Formats: sequence, structure tokens, C-alpha cells
Amino acid sequence: MFNLFENKRYEQVCDIGFNNFGRYVKDEEFLSLYAFGCLHSDFIDRLALPISLLKYSKTARANSAYFAVIFMQKKLLYHALIDGYELSQYKLPSTNYVLSKVFDYYVALGKHSPRNFYLFDDLTNPKLSYKLYLTKDTKSYKMVIEEYYDNTLIKKHIYW
Repeated sequence: MFNLFENKRYEQVCDIGFNNFGRYVKDEEFLSLYAFGCLHSDFIDRLALPISLLKYSKTARANSAYFAVIFMQKKLLYHALIDGYELSQYKLPSTNYVLSKVFDYYVALGKHSPRNFYLFDDLTNPKLSYKLYLTKDTKSYKMVIEEYYDNTLIKKHIYW
């Protein structure tokens, strides 16, 4: 699993971790690697169990807190986009993860009318920008964040 992670095969790391979770439920290094694999492959909902189980070492607790912030931001942003829930009342920690950045930019808008999409320029890198919007399939909405570098799409993150 570690070799896959080093080779940026994050989705495989997440899948292997998911399929072997029960065997390594007390192994915090395994749980952290699994969770980071899921994070990097945008399977944010799979962070829920590692968040609650990473608690015995200082590093594990730090990882758990990091994952919990991103997990909560995803849930709140999804709620805001679909249901019009007001987020300006929240002041959460931030991370350098793309969803966390977009969450912060969205919250900074304050109270506003719903839009079909939102465009945000990265405050730390003027060549980076983000587009946030919803899509709907037959069952549910998906939240999409497109990352652009110099106006060229470099990655599309899809969350449900």
C-alpha cells in the first residue's frame, strides 16, 4: 500500500484500505495511509471511520483532526449549495486541501443569492482558480470543484 501511495495511486490505496479495514482497525499507520489515499482520490466520506479511530498517538490525533475538518467542510458546503444553508456564521480551521480552500472562499462571500456556479481566484497563487457548481444525476446532486492553472483545467473533483 505504501508503494502505491508513493507512486500516487491513491484510489488503489483507498480501495485496498477499504477492503482490508477490518483486519487493520487498530493499526494507526494503516488507517492514516488509507485515509490519505481516500482524501487524495476524493472519497471524503470514507474518512468517517478513520476519524473516529485515530486517537492513540499524537500523529494519529493530528491526522484525525485534519480529516475531520475537511469532512465537515464538505458536508457543510454540500448543504449550503443544495439547501441554501447559510455558512457565514462558521469559523472553522482551514487546510491547504482544495475543498478546504473553496469552502473558505465560499464562506467569505457571506449571505448571497444562489448561483449556477462560483468562480474563485486562489489568494496564494494568482495562476490558480476554482469553479464550484452542482450537477444532478437521476438520484442525487454532486458537488464539483474544477481546478484551473492559467485558465487550463488541471483537475476535476467530484463529491457526493
